[in-house]
Amino acid sequence: MVGSSSPPEDQNQKTNSYMNDNSPSETETSLETLTRKVQESLSLGKRHAFWETQPVGQFKDIGDTSLQEGPIEPPTPLSEVKQEPYNLPNLYEWTTCDMDSEEVCGEIYNLLSNNYVEDDENMFRFNYSKEFLRWALRPPGYYRSWHIGVRAKVSKKLVAFISGIPAKIRVRDEVVKMAEINFLCVHKKLRSKRLAPVMIKEVTRRVHLENTWQAAYTAGVVLPTPIATCQYWHRSLNPKKLIDVGFSRLGARMTMSRTIKLYKIPESTATPGFRKMELRDIPAVTRLLRNYLIQFAVAPDFDEDDVEHWLLPKENVVDSYLVESPETHEITDFCSFYTLPSTILGHQSYYLLKAAYSFYNVSSRTPLLQLMNDALIVAKQKDYDVFNALDVMHNESFLKELKFGPGDGQLHYYLYNYRVGEALKPSELGLVLL
Repeated sequence: MVGSSSPPEDQNQKTNSYMNDNSPSETETSLETLTRKVQESLSLGKRHAFWETQPVGQFKDIGDTSLQEGPIEPPTPLSEVKQEPYNLPNLYEWTTCDMDSEEVCGEIYNLLSNNYVEDDENMFRFNYSKEFLRWALRPPGYYRSWHIGVRAKVSKKLVAFISGIPAKIRVRDEVVKMAEINFLCVHKKLRSKRLAPVMIKEVTRRVHLENTWQAAYTAGVVLPTPIATCQYWHRSLNPKKLIDVGFSRLGARMTMSRTIKLYKIPESTATPGFRKMELRDIPAVTRLLRNYLIQFAVAPDFDEDDVEHWLLPKENVVDSYLVESPETHEITDFCSFYTLPSTILGHQSYYLLKAAYSFYNVSSRTPLLQLMNDALIVAKQKDYDVFNALDVMHNESFLKELKFGPGDGQLHYYLYNYRVGEALKPSELGLVLL
């Protein structure tokens, strides 16, 4: 998923989303164009045979105004949900993964860190930490049965994984109980075994057993049918390292010293009352976030327990900062980012690229541009190499001004068993999935 793009001063940057095989050019990003390109590139026999059997928006239905928004299929009586797991190839068996177990958590970490998402040139691979995985997979009310592994029967080695977590997601005026599906990973040597469709069916079965009938997920590839397509943007914090490891390239007419100067970050934050979020701030942050997210067509419906889990700072996992008015002590603004490093493959000097990903940001009194500039400053102070953001919510308003450059990676958002009438613009999306 590598190509060229033009951040400030022509410094080309590789995307850090590593998920898309075939990004369209900037002039061809509409859903209709994506659909046409996908349909043209696939032979009839390969046109998403699996997804065409699933209750998801189908390409053939795009533009059909007679189809109502909402669930595509009604819930099945729980007694009719398949009680036994789906059959795996006979050398493999299902396992339910206990994230409280240090050993199991280590197995999942090893599987993902060696086999999960890479860029097209095999230079970078996501490296979710064990602490991050525990945070991502154990939100309030999580089901252990939704953390699904596949083991080799003889060696007991973990060779594949998929996960679901419960979430409340508002689609326009409806708050829908959903599963967020993530971390689908099959060992590289088993990619020909067609394990992925069976794993998707199995996680769906287990989600149905908990009386949940809708799901949300993201992918870098185009499947039937995205509800929104977003783009990754990258802000260099350590340009010399990014260029050294091949994440960025030195722009035409640019020297290294000019590039370092271009991306220089101020030493200290500018906003009075800007500080790290604390436990006592949860009610105020929840109110702020709920009031902000209501304007988006699709967004999480967070309560205080969710805010405590997802946004209370956790070292090397999630960072959250807010603005407390020095005069009134009112919490007026909020910003956050999570930590997702990537392994740098085959480099002599560097092993890890430390990346911050923009999470949820709320600007009410402090301009968003200033708030995000302060977020960049604290990320730089914490030795991050790059700060990534999707063009969701109001992010587009600060990206160019703060010297983010567009990557060539796109992230497509999907809903399972829930139809959205028309594809949303990224700015209508208030949801960030890990």
